[in-house]
Amino acid sequence: MTRTAVYLDHNASAPLLPEARAAHIGTLDLVGNPSSVHGHGRALRNIIETGRDQVARLAGAERRQVVFTGSATEAITQAIVGGVKAFAVDRVVISAGEHAAVSKAAEAAGVPVTVAGLDAAGVIKTEDISAAIAAADRAGERLLVAVHAVNNETGVVQPMSKIETLVGPTPHHLFVDAVQAFGKLDLEFSSRAPDMVAMSAHKIGGPVGIGALLVKGHADTVRLIPGGGQEQGRRGGTESAALVAGFGAAAAAFQGHYDAEKASGLIAMAEAGVRSMAPDLVVFGGATKRMGNVLNFAVPGLQNSVAMMGLDLLGLSVSSGSACSSGKVGPSHVLAAMGVSQALSECALRVSLGWNSTAADVEAFLEGFESVLGRHRSRHGKAA
Repeated sequence: MTRTAVYLDHNASAPLLPEARAAHIGTLDLVGNPSSVHGHGRALRNIIETGRDQVARLAGAERRQVVFTGSATEAITQAIVGGVKAFAVDRVVISAGEHAAVSKAAEAAGVPVTVAGLDAAGVIKTEDISAAIAAADRAGERLLVAVHAVNNETGVVQPMSKIETLVGPTPHHLFVDAVQAFGKLDLEFSSRAPDMVAMSAHKIGGPVGIGALLVKGHADTVRLIPGGGQEQGRRGGTESAALVAGFGAAAAAFQGHYDAEKASGLIAMAEAGVRSMAPDLVVFGGATKRMGNVLNFAVPGLQNSVAMMGLDLLGLSVSSGSACSSGKVGPSHVLAAMGVSQALSECALRVSLGWNSTAADVEAFLEGFESVLGRHRSRHGKAA
């Protein structure tokens, strides 16, 4: 087939939106420090506060609840490590499907960690969270429950309302990794139960290098980076007006570009196309609600390392799951927690679409995948 250049890995990072590019670049030449009181500083401060308003609107938050960070990973670490200290937490509860940013922060927090399982569909077992809360209540412990709203590998939408109901009326605290949900699901942070929520700019077409932590007023003492009082004293360090401008512009523009119904239709097209080539197709998370822009699947016997290499040679960018594992391709802890065998897990591929994905992109993927699958079958003596 003719070599193409098709990007199908939006869950790892979305292409920069034109509005975000313009806002970011337009701020790079401005000089000054946004904490300075002179005109140059005030101009930068105005850009930052405008960006804060834009992010707050998309998150359903109040502007004062938005704390800019250097990444979602930093926001997650601030919430968990800082939250354990601020709330005098005795134990952190996470799920087996968490991104490494959550699980590693929990390990670093210095308190015991309880892991709630996933069911076969990839849904967090809320009964495990309920049991952890009951055990904590008996022991007089305080918990920080830290879970994701949408799984980055499978796209499975987690039962946040049920988890919020379990944690909300108790002395315990709730943090939500909303990196994959931000802009696609209504967070309505101000009116819902989570104490803290983490988000990332580059998942919605903003620049890389900036994230945000939403913080309720009662969690105001959560800190990670002391410094000169920036971000209402919650995160020290001179803010980057250029990055904030890009993040804010992306938050303001994203929903005007991203069509969830269109993305779902394209994913359905991709799934149907692969299934026509491989009736033994396995779709992970296919038995439950998942984001319509994600297809995580396996054709038994076709190693993802082989498939990804073949697709990459054709200019088609897909992944095997999280992009935050130093570029390694290996078995997924998410799929393992779902009870998927290692052999099948090593065949998993993830296609994730976004604001600029088209039917032509999916057609190119299907053409390329058919070529890769055909070569695999010819080498292994299987009928095409």
